[in-house]
Amino acid sequence: MATSATKRIWGWFMFDWASQPYNTLLLTFIFGPFFAEVVTNQYMLGGMSEKLAKANAQSLWGWALTISGLLIAFSAPLLGAVADSTGRRMPFIWVFSLLYVIGAAGTWLADPQGFHLPLVMGLFIVGLVGMEFATIFTNAMLPELGTREEIGRISGSGWAMGYLGGFLALILALVFLAENSQGRTLIGIAPLGGLDPAAREGTRFVGVFSALWFIVFMVPFFVWVRDPKDRPVRTKGVITAGLRSLVRTIRKLPQSPSLASYLGSSMLYRDALNGMYTFGGVYAVGVLDWSVVDVGVFGILAVIAGALAAYVGGRADSRKGPKPVILVSIFWLIIAAISIVMITPTSIYGVPVSDAGLIAGRTASDIAFYLAGILVGAAGGTIQSASRTMMVRQANPHRMTEAFGLYALAGKATSFLAPGLIALVTMITGSQRIGVTPLIGLFLLGLVLLLWVKPDGEDDAVWDSDI
Repeated sequence: MATSATKRIWGWFMFDWASQPYNTLLLTFIFGPFFAEVVTNQYMLGGMSEKLAKANAQSLWGWALTISGLLIAFSAPLLGAVADSTGRRMPFIWVFSLLYVIGAAGTWLADPQGFHLPLVMGLFIVGLVGMEFATIFTNAMLPELGTREEIGRISGSGWAMGYLGGFLALILALVFLAENSQGRTLIGIAPLGGLDPAAREGTRFVGVFSALWFIVFMVPFFVWVRDPKDRPVRTKGVITAGLRSLVRTIRKLPQSPSLASYLGSSMLYRDALNGMYTFGGVYAVGVLDWSVVDVGVFGILAVIAGALAAYVGGRADSRKGPKPVILVSIFWLIIAAISIVMITPTSIYGVPVSDAGLIAGRTASDIAFYLAGILVGAAGGTIQSASRTMMVRQANPHRMTEAFGLYALAGKATSFLAPGLIALVTMITGSQRIGVTPLIGLFLLGLVLLLWVKPDGEDDAVWDSDI
């Protein structure tokens, strides 16, 4: 393999490494639980009971994620089609990278003493949208990095790099920045640099840290990754051309049932997986009364499992194809989802347990939840890596960015579904445990639709009319 090709692959890997902290630190393990903690305290100061305040905080987080999901769902396919029509992806990645940085750094404004909910959530959504769109255009480069047999391994290695980046960022944030209710980080010190623990400045600085991390580690990506020179460049009429192409692709979906089934399947199982990621920390804070640092330790275990599993899964993908990897992953995610619902502070699968500390002060319920998190991390890492290689096999090779725009639509068109269902069921029942049960049904529906997906996608003849 030529040196330039190797550098391009490593540059592509670095996007996963650079962008992962938004998922790991902000969306899942630190800012999300912090948000739930702050909102819960505000509700309780208003006279609401603790249980109802926690449920309402989870519900509000769900509605916020629903809004961001809808924004992405309605925009992603058209932007992908426009990018294919212009012949360029890098300008779009630059723009959305800027949004990532602005949104991540903006979470610094989440001061518990002057918490301005619309502003904080608005900035968070800006960063999340930037991260998701930059990912769409970067994923669309995957088939240009290797042969059909190689891209499974490349995708798995990239996803493992992302998990390792998220792991390192999480360790640094927990050791030096994020503080618990006593104002101490994971190793028992005050936040680094004189950050005020009383104002939760250490936890709030995690967003700034994520932005700086992204800026530094995106340098190899922008230096080594380029749009192919042989792709024709258009500047006029690209929006119209992109819209026409998108409409044509959607109309042709009935003629490509494997692609349609895969989009439907991935829409459901990825939505459920995102629900587990985005509500896992919030759930642990509310149900098991964990601190942000406790959730961070949970995240460390899940991220390590995800990195190892993504790497191994990428090799399995190259040997067996992505479909078996996805099937096995969904099965284990269903087991993990059921386990999470069946863990309470006093019981595991209905069996009473003591609330005494067993290992390092952790109860049996805490340990069981850690094990469920490891399972989610491992299965989540393999399924996400295999899912994007499956999309390469299913997509029109001549409209790859558009295809990943549809893939994003499949992941976001119902991205409101998991958080919306969780928010609604939590609000109706007043129970966080019952509130997350819809995830199990979404995984099962995704598993059923996957049965109609051809492992190698449609025949080339299906796409001939688009050439």
